[in-house]
Amino acid sequence: MTIPGFVDLQVNGYKGVDFSSPNLTEEDFTFACRALLDNGTAALLPTIITSPLEVFERNLRLMSQAVKCNGLEDRLLGFHVEGPFLSAAEGARGAHNADWIRRPNIDLLDQMQNWSGGTIKLITVAADVEGAAELCRHATENLGITVSLGHHLATAEDLEKMSQAGARALTHLGNGVPKQLHRHHNPIWAGLANDRLTAMIITDGHHLPDTIIKTVIRAKGIANTIVVSDASPIAGMPPGTYNTLGNDVVLDSSGRLYNPETGYLVGSSSSILECMNYLLSLDMLSLEEIFKLGFHNPLQLIGVDPSSLKGNFIFYHETEHKFICTSK
Repeated sequence: MTIPGFVDLQVNGYKGVDFSSPNLTEEDFTFACRALLDNGTAALLPTIITSPLEVFERNLRLMSQAVKCNGLEDRLLGFHVEGPFLSAAEGARGAHNADWIRRPNIDLLDQMQNWSGGTIKLITVAADVEGAAELCRHATENLGITVSLGHHLATAEDLEKMSQAGARALTHLGNGVPKQLHRHHNPIWAGLANDRLTAMIITDGHHLPDTIIKTVIRAKGIANTIVVSDASPIAGMPPGTYNTLGNDVVLDSSGRLYNPETGYLVGSSSSILECMNYLLSLDMLSLEEIFKLGFHNPLQLIGVDPSSLKGNFIFYHETEHKFICTSK
């Protein structure tokens, strides 16, 4: 059983290249993306997080141009914009800079889509901020952008309102929330209970305990769960101390990437192939089910035909009990 690789809807960078950096170059962007595409990623959405407006304009234009110039449209399927319409509350905003967070603004979203050449495929919006529902309707009905909800302190009512406005997913459910929450009324339980919203989860072995991974999959079902890497620019780098996404971080030998001052994780150090292999190691899903979470479901969420993808093939190595990427 083979597929052309796994599909990653949330990639902040790779091999030291930060897609949200004001110093990003076309050469570095292309290098990082090709490195991922050679390592088990069939397709991806390069992700830019909450940034100053000049960085949004510069980098969306730059990345869009790089995709076209390098003929990568069939594998770099568009962009994921994570922010700036998020909650500024401590814990909910995670590693996002509070100074750059903005209230939902339809004109700004139109500008961002124009800067990208119409290629923003996914945007993460907080469900509990004023104007989120109106922005969601505009994004889905007029711009063809899939809306995912995250980095918020949303209630069940907030999520229901947003799902009725067209939102379809939850960004890295179980993360992007404060360390301490009300035991019953919190965004995690509310997200699990909303049957309209597909859960995206990070299965790198650090963002979620195995028990929570199992609970999300059981609550949402195979058809409504997607694995993402949330790969940070430090993914693919050796253990050490770095500065990334506006944070001084530590990547320890276990692969955990975190801000030692706050204790919060700052993205993942894993690729989507590594995340899928960790999920495989839990022995809770069949190969067919894993391929749905890592290949078919993400494409369905953003409206891409699986038959359009080409790339390396992923083989399941029965003896090693892992997925291995090989050339065609």
